[in-house]
Amino acid sequence: MTTVVQVSALVILAAFPVPAGAQQNLSGPPISATEANSFVSDPANVLESGFGLKDWEPNADPLSPQWSGTPFVTASRGFFGEAVALPPTEIRSRWTHKYLYLLFVCPYHELYLKPNPVNSEETNKLWDWDVAEAFIGSDYLRMSRYKEFQISPQGEYVDLDIDQDEPKSELQAIGWQSGFVVRARIDARKKAWYGEMRIPFASLEAKNPAPGDEFRLGLFRIEGPAPHRMYVSWRATGARTFHVPGAFGSLVLK
Repeated sequence: MTTVVQVSALVILAAFPVPAGAQQNLSGPPISATEANSFVSDPANVLESGFGLKDWEPNADPLSPQWSGTPFVTASRGFFGEAVALPPTEIRSRWTHKYLYLLFVCPYHELYLKPNPVNSEETNKLWDWDVAEAFIGSDYLRMSRYKEFQISPQGEYVDLDIDQDEPKSELQAIGWQSGFVVRARIDARKKAWYGEMRIPFASLEAKNPAPGDEFRLGLFRIEGPAPHRMYVSWRATGARTFHVPGAFGSLVLK
């Protein structure tokens, strides 16, 4: 199953003033002593992105010439660094002069998919279903501001312009366009799904990317229905939400 889609506009005032992804799990009980003690710091906090001379159409294939041999990081922990009952999710990155590419390799136990998927426009509340997510910020002086990109196993997508300090109006939110392209593929035999994002650097406010440039990066995944829903992080956030910018790692252009 593959899907190629072009983003047209941001959705959602429903996501504000609380950032959309923060609604994923904010209603839980206070943190227990066990959870607090299980919090661990991930020392591998950098994803290196290798340079490519030519742009390409997303293929969602880790064995393709664009992705074969590319280093990756893994997301395998819960909010507080605790283990989750999923094999590690691999995330790779590459870049060209115009685009940042991300590839998610997502082993799964059982897919939890939105009925009647729509790939011609953004899907609000996509985070209620299985998704992979990237939060990317380019301004280290305004850590509360970043972009959120989501992709589902069916190729649905949503992107959001997040500013926790200055929530946007409905008109501003809907008017933001990232222009990112996604492709998704499910391999039922391997019990894995693959999702690739091609994100214009212009949407990240990085018009002239160069080797050594660094972005703040959060990488996440959600799988399954409640009450057994799993929230997976590359870098544990220490709170029952992904929206903790201080816990982000770094993406470095090589």
